[in-house]
Amino acid sequence: MRTYTIYPDNIDSRVIDKAVGLLREGGVVIYPTDTLYAIGCDALNTKAVEKLCKIKNIDPDRQLLSIVCSDIAQASEYSRIDNRAFRLLRDYLPGPFTFVLPAAHTLPRQFKGRKTVGVRIPDNAVARALAAALGNPVLSSSVAPEDPDDIVSPAALAIDFEYRADALIDGGEGLDVPSTVVDITDSSDPQVLREGAGQFAG
Repeated sequence: MRTYTIYPDNIDSRVIDKAVGLLREGGVVIYPTDTLYAIGCDALNTKAVEKLCKIKNIDPDRQLLSIVCSDIAQASEYSRIDNRAFRLLRDYLPGPFTFVLPAAHTLPRQFKGRKTVGVRIPDNAVARALAAALGNPVLSSSVAPEDPDDIVSPAALAIDFEYRADALIDGGEGLDVPSTVVDITDSSDPQVLREGAGQFAG
């Protein structure tokens, strides 16, 4: 696995381009967000999605699949956002939230038959730059080292995922708290499904 070091407040476009190159080839990349580190792939690459689901032991027929987007405009291409939902996204994003929205038909077959998708726009420039440079969302799932004492350590992730991921973007220590998950499929009645790093007031 390749490791790239990057500073979130000074994005190195060469690192982003190398990581995006791997994503376009169907690879999986570990990268920082504003909460836990994430492992991601090109959300529109069916084989890459299958690979990621296998790595994380995700059953796409039963578990929520989440995408990291560069901004609300990109998110609106892959989820259905009504006016109330848009106002919530505008108020809380970028930030440590996953908003569950109705899925659009532009997502690959792993999403077919599923009515929802988790949408993330992290308050982390690396994560947003990956989705922007890729030109579409990054299917993502949180990752943590196998030793819970090392949960924020990129070095521990590099060891644990050495033979499972294609690259790690080391953006410094991460948080040890996941995102807050809010279901806004009915945007008039938001439901907090998981309390996390973000404080949701509705």
